Amino acid sequence: MYEYELQQARSAELRRRAAGERQAREAVRSRRAARRAEAERAAAERSDAGARGDSHTGLLHRLRFARPA
Repeated sequence: MYEYELQQARSAELRRRAAGERQAREAVRSRRAARRAEAERAAAERSDAGARGDSHTGLLHRLRFARPA
């Protein structure tokens, strides 16, 4: 009888640990997803801002021909 109760306690402890680890993995996964979504949102805002105004200003300053050696 004692072994049965000990096994039940061990099993319950393993289940608690597994649930805690699952919860931690889910928290990490949701934080990563939130960071990814924020980065995508920021990139979209940057590309929208760049498309409105000075999108190709760097091309105007380039030399048209290669420099002589």
